[in-house]
Amino acid sequence: MRKQTNLDHGPRGTVQPLALNVVAGGAGFIGSHLCRALLDRGESVLCLDNLQTSRPSNLRALEGQPGFRFLRHDISQPLPADLTRMAPRITRIWNLACAASPPLYQRDPEHTMMTNVVGTNHLLRLAEAAKARFLLTSTSEVYGDPEIHPQAEDYRGNVSCTGPRACYDEGKRAAEALAFDYGRAGRAQVRVARIFNTYGPNMDPGDGRVVSNLICQALRGDELTVYGDGSQTRSFCYVSDMVAGLMALMEADIDGMEPVNLGNPDEMTVTELLGHVVTLTGTRAPVVHRPLPVDDPRRRRPDISRARALLNWAPRIPLAEGLEATCAWFAAELAAEPAAAGIAG
Repeated sequence: MRKQTNLDHGPRGTVQPLALNVVAGGAGFIGSHLCRALLDRGESVLCLDNLQTSRPSNLRALEGQPGFRFLRHDISQPLPADLTRMAPRITRIWNLACAASPPLYQRDPEHTMMTNVVGTNHLLRLAEAAKARFLLTSTSEVYGDPEIHPQAEDYRGNVSCTGPRACYDEGKRAAEALAFDYGRAGRAQVRVARIFNTYGPNMDPGDGRVVSNLICQALRGDELTVYGDGSQTRSFCYVSDMVAGLMALMEADIDGMEPVNLGNPDEMTVTELLGHVVTLTGTRAPVVHRPLPVDDPRRRRPDISRARALLNWAPRIPLAEGLEATCAWFAAELAAEPAAAGIAG
């Protein structure tokens, strides 16, 4: 993925529309789907990503599309002058920039914290200068290992502020505080989405999340890894539903001064998810159990009453349908690995 800095023009020198979406983290899993959805809606997109944990391949289908630009940049650093000069054209800023899986965000915890806090502040200042609406993708991790079930937005959480996940959990909590402070001060129109577990095509096969782990292990014939006894629960939302929720929240005629849970309220155990993956892939690989990671939540399920009421939004894709599409995508990705390795060698 090459760095592009001539941000005022698209392919073949065509002038871009005046309205512009800035999508930070746009090369990531959810971010790449959001970029595609915005382009399909006829909007202009500037994807901002440092590619530290994102996959450049997620953007290959978008390169060369009218209205799409890419700029390689780390939002924890001051924003480039080329971008700040574009403030009069920017109407929407979407902040999806941060590694979201524990192995990745724990790899460089200082950078994770700075991305969430300093990076969010940089984007909020841009939103203030541009008079643009700003959406922060926060996370269900702000609830920690919850003592209230399901989790509604008024629950303040049970987060370990000193544990190995704190760089992400507390970083997102601080990012929310910044966003709401900007909103209260009238400095920016803000929206905060608390995203629960999401899955689908464009996930990184090696990101360490439970869906990608189990599907890739099953397709490769490797041992199937379950952490703990498998009784911990999650609620899985297909990526197209998540993107629809984010877009609905960004465009909603609300004051934005309250977070909104986005996720699938259908709760299941990890063991139940494993059963679905085994059925879809036909694997006969053995299951191995590993110790549960420190501070790993025992139960997670969103209360989406607020999203239903404010956005008229709820997930539509059944798990069986979403997992089938995700398995097919991963099968194609894994089949291409030997060829890619041969080219690299």
